[in-house]
Amino acid sequence: MRWPRRLRRELLEGTIFFAAVSAGGQVAVTQTPLPPATPVRSEVAGAKAKASERADVVRFRKRVEAALNSTGADKGAWGVLVMDAATGGVVYALHPDSYFSPASGAKLFTTALALAAIGPDFRVRTVIGTSGTLGNDGVLNGDLILIGGGDANLSNRKFPYEKKVERDGPAEKALAELADAVVANGVKQIAGDVIADDSLFAPERFPSGWTIDDMVWSYGAPVSAIAINDNSFTLEVRPGGKEGDLAALALEPALDFYMIQNTVRTGASGSEEKLAISREPGSRTIRLSGSIPRGAETRKLLLAMEEPAEYAAVLLARLLEARGVQIHGAVHARHAPGASSPDPPSTPPTVLAERTSRPLAEDVLLTNKMSLNLHAELLLRLAAYQKAGATTAEDALKFASDFYTKAGITDGDVVMSDASGLSRKDLVTPRAVVQILRYAATQPWGEVYRSSLPVAGEDGTLSDRMKNTAAVGRVFAKTGTVEHVHTLSGYATSVRGAHLVFSILENNDHLHAQGANAAIDAIALAMVEELGPAEVTKLRK
Repeated sequence: MRWPRRLRRELLEGTIFFAAVSAGGQVAVTQTPLPPATPVRSEVAGAKAKASERADVVRFRKRVEAALNSTGADKGAWGVLVMDAATGGVVYALHPDSYFSPASGAKLFTTALALAAIGPDFRVRTVIGTSGTLGNDGVLNGDLILIGGGDANLSNRKFPYEKKVERDGPAEKALAELADAVVANGVKQIAGDVIADDSLFAPERFPSGWTIDDMVWSYGAPVSAIAINDNSFTLEVRPGGKEGDLAALALEPALDFYMIQNTVRTGASGSEEKLAISREPGSRTIRLSGSIPRGAETRKLLLAMEEPAEYAAVLLARLLEARGVQIHGAVHARHAPGASSPDPPSTPPTVLAERTSRPLAEDVLLTNKMSLNLHAELLLRLAAYQKAGATTAEDALKFASDFYTKAGITDGDVVMSDASGLSRKDLVTPRAVVQILRYAATQPWGEVYRSSLPVAGEDGTLSDRMKNTAAVGRVFAKTGTVEHVHTLSGYATSVRGAHLVFSILENNDHLHAQGANAAIDAIALAMVEELGPAEVTKLRK
């Protein structure tokens, strides 16, 4: 195996890597950087602060050291890089060239790539059509085909996004509107099959490095050119009328695609809720067990559709039947034949319904604000397909790697196995994160990108962080969280007028998210409160 240049360098410079071989023969590399010395030293400060060092930087450095040496945070591995946006100078650096898992910070790279490659105004088209003929009697002699174009917003989500996600109507609203259009075009019977075609992309539903646990939940929804309701559904669990009763269940969308084996009992009022859910890969049986207290509020479990196209085909057929359409053929999905550059589906000669997505800029905003994994994966695939004809994950990741080089990122500083950051194989350096942020800021779509990031104390995944502090409205940054990983990277404007670009990456902690985020937020707040807009050391190339 030939390691990336950056990886080889880290092996030599003291970062420990463990390689694990899966049952399928894939090698997963897990990084465990050597812990920083105590007290923490910065690249700028060195072992001894220079007499000429700016007073604001000295104050900031001391606050960073206090945050990173606090109980719990001191056992993690930290990478921090803060730069002055105006001068490109380094304000503070700690392990800026070491590898860290970015978690959802990876979306910073993906959304920049999408905006650069296909632009903020790009739209996706979803079509229902047929190669058959529609008679005057309303009989469609042929198949009815739903063709996925990679639109991540075939749902009931309201646009534009403002501070929070809002819903309007049932979860299947977008598909229902397409069904209405089919009926409006005169279809009363379908002599052929109802088919959901997601062959635009190779059938690779789960990127390399996702875990088996991810597959159950909505955040691990599989990748498909057809994405109804984020390829997820809601399982509602309500307590029964009296202690010992089975819990009541409801599904949204209400579809009999999965079989639910429910053994959840109603517990005593005030008792502890204990719910467990499992679904074997490839199975349509969901096992739900445990207990829910009598009188408790309804619990909503957001679950992934493991077979999105198959699910969409069944749901579309049910929607058509509810509108009086008789279906004589089968209901099924059509996938690309394999992972070797499949031919994209062609639009049938007769279009019976179509839907055009919102502009890409609106989905980028939603993806970053709410950290939506499926949306990021589809953004990468759409960009790679439109600009390079890529249809496989491998080709899409190669397209992304070439883009990172064009964006000024050193070869090997980004090692990605997916687009969302859910993969445990992803590795980046703080310097690479700062560079993509700096690159984006110079582009015509730079403001679209910056405004897509969560705002401290105001919206997205930062709505409840740094509230009632000077950071509110001054920090625009992408969060990242998977087990033992917490990150925050973006832009900040200090109270003294400094415009900053920063990346804070923390790995290998044993803290709950609240504890890790407290240390990260303390650093972000120190940036805002202490740093001023002065000339600083240039970032080395």
